Amino acid sequence: MIQHDRSTVTLMEVAPRDGFQSIAEPLPTGDKIAAIQLLIDSGVKRMELGSFVSPKAIPQMGDMADIAAHFRGEDRCRMSVLIPNVKGAELALKAGYPDLVFVFSVSESHNRNNVRQSVDQSLGQLADVVAVAGPDAKLRVDLATSFDCPFEGTVPLDAVRRAFARALQIAPNAEFALCDTTGRADPLTVAARFCAVMADAPDVTKWAFHGHDTFGMGVANALYAHATGVDVIECAAAGLGGCPFAPGATGNTATEDLHFAFEQGGIATGIDRAKLLEAADAVAALPGGKVASHLRIVPRKRATTGEAVAQLA
Repeated sequence: MIQHDRSTVTLMEVAPRDGFQSIAEPLPTGDKIAAIQLLIDSGVKRMELGSFVSPKAIPQMGDMADIAAHFRGEDRCRMSVLIPNVKGAELALKAGYPDLVFVFSVSESHNRNNVRQSVDQSLGQLADVVAVAGPDAKLRVDLATSFDCPFEGTVPLDAVRRAFARALQIAPNAEFALCDTTGRADPLTVAARFCAVMADAPDVTKWAFHGHDTFGMGVANALYAHATGVDVIECAAAGLGGCPFAPGATGNTATEDLHFAFEQGGIATGIDRAKLLEAADAVAALPGGKVASHLRIVPRKRATTGEAVAQLA
């Protein structure tokens, strides 16, 4: 049985994927690479580098092959790529990225808006991905709309449990994430849902949480998820992001805010806060992005050292 180490947490950086894709106008590839490099230099241990999707659906990911080639072989950070189907998996594997994140939605309407397939079709694609990826690939399965759907409202817990059971049967060795796609979840519901779904899983199953900060619950939700046994928390530097297929959803919970919350509570992240804030500043400076972060607006010396800053009368 895997013992959950409550003294550590892995902050998985998703700004290069979930964050960048929220920006309508394509960013210069060099600017993306520079921001990603700063995040790696800060000590980020896991990252979603991007997604192998149709550039017609998400133009921002049109340079994914170039970015993948640039960072191939980088061994300081475990890099994953998101894929919505078996074609994406084939492209990722060809590019040298066997660490795959497959996403499907619990709610039918969001899945059709997000990947243009029914839930049944997506689960069929998951089976194909498992077959194509082979035994050496690492796979994470994201269950989008595990709490709330922008089209259907609150998603019933039973629906989440059924979706998880089907995905687990197809990919029994995968890591699984419950995703608060719209940011509407609250901490108590996050904890209760993880406890319920974890009870349906083998003891060795690994867990992640993907949250947004739409209702200001992002940090609290992450802390409650971690307390239930979730080792991986997804976040985005500067709070960049917002699902283009979830109207009203704001950015991902800011990496630097989560870093502060966990580290202040004695839970190690392995990330250098000063360098992380530099990376977050670079992400925030990208044109067209919407960001939201508390720690970035705190006087930098106060944010990084805890030293008091004199206030002018």
